[in-house]
Amino acid sequence: MQNLEQIIAQEIDLRPEQIKNALELFAEGATIPFVARYRKERTGEMNEIQLRDLQDRYAYLTELRDRKVVILQSIADQGKLTDELQAKIAACLQKTELEDLYLPYRPKRRTRAIIAREKGLEPLAMAIKAFNRPQVSPPPLMQEAAKYVSAQVKTAEEALKGAADILAEEVAENAEYRAYIREYLIHSGVFASQIKPMHTVGTTKFEMYRDYRAKVKAIAPHNLLALLRGETEEILNLSLEFDEDYVLTYLESAQIRTKNSTIRQFYQDMLKDAFTRLIKTSTIAAVIAEKKAWADGESIKTFEANLRDLLLAAPAGMKPTLAIDPGFRTGCKTAVISETGQFLEYQTIFPHQAQGQREQAARTVKNLIAKYGIQLIAIGNGTAGRETDAFVMEVIQGLANPPIKVMVNESGASIYSASPVAIAEFPDLDLTVRGAVSIGRRLQDPLAELVKIDPKSIGVGQYQHDVDQKLLKKKLEETVESCVNFVGVDLNTASKELLTFVSGLSATVANNIVTYRNQNGAFCDRKQLLKVPKLGAKAFEQAAGFLRIRGGDHPLDNTAVHPESYRVVEAIARDLNVPLSEISQAADKLKTVNLKKYVTEAIGEPTLRDILRELEKPGRDPRAEFKYATFSDAIQKMSDLEIGMEIEGIVTNVANFGAFVDIGVHQDGLVHISQLADRFVSDPKQIVKVGQVVKVRVLEVNESLKRISLSMRL
Repeated sequence: MQNLEQIIAQEIDLRPEQIKNALELFAEGATIPFVARYRKERTGEMNEIQLRDLQDRYAYLTELRDRKVVILQSIADQGKLTDELQAKIAACLQKTELEDLYLPYRPKRRTRAIIAREKGLEPLAMAIKAFNRPQVSPPPLMQEAAKYVSAQVKTAEEALKGAADILAEEVAENAEYRAYIREYLIHSGVFASQIKPMHTVGTTKFEMYRDYRAKVKAIAPHNLLALLRGETEEILNLSLEFDEDYVLTYLESAQIRTKNSTIRQFYQDMLKDAFTRLIKTSTIAAVIAEKKAWADGESIKTFEANLRDLLLAAPAGMKPTLAIDPGFRTGCKTAVISETGQFLEYQTIFPHQAQGQREQAARTVKNLIAKYGIQLIAIGNGTAGRETDAFVMEVIQGLANPPIKVMVNESGASIYSASPVAIAEFPDLDLTVRGAVSIGRRLQDPLAELVKIDPKSIGVGQYQHDVDQKLLKKKLEETVESCVNFVGVDLNTASKELLTFVSGLSATVANNIVTYRNQNGAFCDRKQLLKVPKLGAKAFEQAAGFLRIRGGDHPLDNTAVHPESYRVVEAIARDLNVPLSEISQAADKLKTVNLKKYVTEAIGEPTLRDILRELEKPGRDPRAEFKYATFSDAIQKMSDLEIGMEIEGIVTNVANFGAFVDIGVHQDGLVHISQLADRFVSDPKQIVKVGQVVKVRVLEVNESLKRISLSMRL
């Protein structure tokens, strides 16, 4: 069989040695974040995207190779494996192509063809195939069929029907025919849908698909997923339309060789039966499955991008924070969180009841601000969010140094508050108070808090319940892992959940780190990690560079410099005559370093360049500067909106067809892809990202359907 490393190298335009080295590192237990950052010499500086593509394709081809072994053995056991067939199977690079080749040999239930063979009609089928030649003058077909009349075959007509069943199955199992028809449907087919008659106009969310047509090759991912969901919910009738006569003409041109009218008619009838009974339904299903897999992949990519933007959103910073989970009847749960993210106190206030309660709520908020030196106020954007925001504005207006007030997207906070993670963290707190704590912490540091929540509950996906759930889970976990290791983790404050996503750390080891920290106090240096139970040399190698220790014993422990490179940094410091503790303050001298002088077998120029960049800005958070939207006090509900009004908002979700924006009215507005810019936009992610503050103009408001159309065009 073909060498998998060479195949992948050709597919993703990399050298075979790059592929080989990366796969060896994976086999040794190295993670993608570790390989991408600390093994650039081995892989020729492959980035995370290339490494993940490699890993996915290698897994696919490995599964394909294993499947080939099973199939070859099965065909060989049947005594039907030829050199030509073996070569075709060996050359396959797609699972569909492989299964098409195996189809004639796959064990199957009793088909009409099998029953016909059992009746002794295969010789008749082979005879008819022999008659189907340009230079052959066949005998009368009924006369030939009469030879096979027996106790099991009552008439010549029955014999011909059995022979046709045998030949039809042979045609239907032809890999070349199936591939051609499948490609024809993909390139020339049309998806068509209608809403079922019992659903009147305007009564379903699938109204745009009432009489809908889209080419299979051009349909947008979200449209296909919507069609399939509508079909599943029994609201839509969905079909894949194509020119069946064209397909039959293709089969006839491929199969019929004789000019004899009787044989030609037999073949035409047989081929029509083969197509309508054995090929059509399965091929349509295969095309829909292929397009569904594509749509899943595209939607998951969008989900990944949105999740990455959300996780890497700028942190407001670890400052004393007052977090409020708004509510009308049950009051607002108000939690105080310290500059280290610790829960300190909570109060329930009732600013939306009687005037006396509102005044008491104001006094409570002022007292908490003064008592704890509050610098940030995080207000959940759910029910009563805008009303609470207006109340807090009233309270802080007269203060000398008012805290920064921010509306925080609380998607997933309720999921977190009822989760085992929250229960273990705050066993004595009410659900809503846990939710308030989560809202405050996600303002301080979104990444550290959001990793505790199932990504599917955060609300940045597109048809997330319709896509391949196994693939979605895998890709979202990879995204979280990538973000956590990109930013780095404070070893002495990180939660168990955050540590779990650090390169090389399992959930058990992450829990052991927290337990060790609780029993022995803060870590003083990275080497101390080796004292943590079950954290061996390999895990230390993978994790150490991503774990930071602020104010520790070794100055490089608060940088992304890996401990394996400390000696080279120490050598650079000596040569520059700069104390190691002050190396990050010698930016001008660092620029004069001749990297070639420090190259070793283990550390090459790519790693040395990374080291110098890190030393220039040690421990710097790579996330953007914190910004927040300011909502107008005059706009708190949909009825306050006016056409043409220009307002500020926050992007909450990006889809293939546009972006959703929170403008502070409890209902996100949609900026359609055509309204994102004053130019053609093929991908909304090129213009906006989740968490971005944008200015929008109101185009349309439909309160009955809860729809708001917005524009970002000038």
